[in-house]
Amino acid sequence: MSAIVGGVRGGVAFLTRLPVGSGEDDWDRFRSFPAAFPLVAYLVGAVAALPFLVAGAAPAPTVAFGYLLTLVVLVGIPHFDGVADLGDAMAAHGDGVSREALKDTATGVGAIVAVGVVIGGLVLGALALAAGPPLVAVGIVVAAEVGAKLGMATVACLASAAHEGLGSAFTGRSEPALLLGPALAALPAALFFAPVAAGLVAVAAGPLVAVGLIRWADGTLGGVNGDVFGATNELARVIGIHLGVIAWTLS
Repeated sequence: MSAIVGGVRGGVAFLTRLPVGSGEDDWDRFRSFPAAFPLVAYLVGAVAALPFLVAGAAPAPTVAFGYLLTLVVLVGIPHFDGVADLGDAMAAHGDGVSREALKDTATGVGAIVAVGVVIGGLVLGALALAAGPPLVAVGIVVAAEVGAKLGMATVACLASAAHEGLGSAFTGRSEPALLLGPALAALPAALFFAPVAAGLVAVAAGPLVAVGLIRWADGTLGGVNGDVFGATNELARVIGIHLGVIAWTLS
């Protein structure tokens, strides 16, 4: 039990800006306990969804901005760096050019467009949620957050790292069989926190995005790195929210 608690505490320290007093032992436990990703996501999603509950009759754009601001304050912006770097890498052409783009410290057009699309998509998804019942919005936000972190766990368990670094810190301590834990941890978000169809697709977005990025990274970069983890989180959250909204409105 202490290993699980330490792993979750390490996950909170890594995935949020909350002062949990985590140490090196917790970091090691987190790297070996991929189920911590979706478990921490319940906390992140619940806090990020608060504007949909407390805003009352506030205009939808204000609620959407509150959601985005809460996310930034709670988790910071480190994962956007992964979106930016992969945006530049995807915009590059030619053998080996994508890898060089990841090393370039300058911000290119691909990075600007990628980050803009993710932020814009997040705000538009939040606007759609703000127009509906608050509890449905909360459920979809939590499900999308859990799905995003399940995507990160999928990368950790299924991918191989391109080189030593943040990516290998997770992939070197996980294996495909360990993905069962994160999947089980994410199941309540898929079935009970939102209308079932919305919850299922919002959670499923995470591993689907992860598999797509793993395939791209294997063919382009020779494996995953820390940027792939960050981009998986951000892209899966946006796609999960929009898929959840679509499923909810069609049900």
